[in-house]
Amino acid sequence: MGIKSFQGARKQSAQASQAVSSLRVRDYMSTNLVTFRPDQSVQEVVEGIIKNKISGGPVVNERNELVGIISEGDCLKQLSESRYYNMPLEHDNVEKRMVRDVETIDGDMNVFDAANKFLTSKRRRFPIVENGKLIGQISQKDILKAALQLKGENWNSTTKSGADR
Repeated sequence: MGIKSFQGARKQSAQASQAVSSLRVRDYMSTNLVTFRPDQSVQEVVEGIIKNKISGGPVVNERNELVGIISEGDCLKQLSESRYYNMPLEHDNVEKRMVRDVETIDGDMNVFDAANKFLTSKRRRFPIVENGKLIGQISQKDILKAALQLKGENWNSTTKSGADR
């Protein structure tokens, strides 16, 4: 069966456009975070990762300023090296293993733009910093939860205008 008519791309209504922009990262980010300190041992981080069932977390100083991020991979790397050099885990700290150059995102960013940023960066989480302080973190799972919270009608209303339904 062929195409009977083609109207071209449909423009979003102002209401639908506003609905999309109102889906902000800050509304879906996690704020009750497990954080680590630079002076903690890697062993403590491993214990925290396992206990809290997380894959890593932000590293903050005493003023709650983001100074790095540490992941399971960083801990595995240290574990592998410690076995090779026969050095116990407790002799290494987070500051030596964390990633210092941490990419953050704005809490006011649209969740769809954040989803795209996840896809292009290959990251699992992004910290959100406001006025120099860590205020939250958004993960790929948080973005998926945001998508699930949108009912079928709401999802369609963000992509179609009322006249197109």
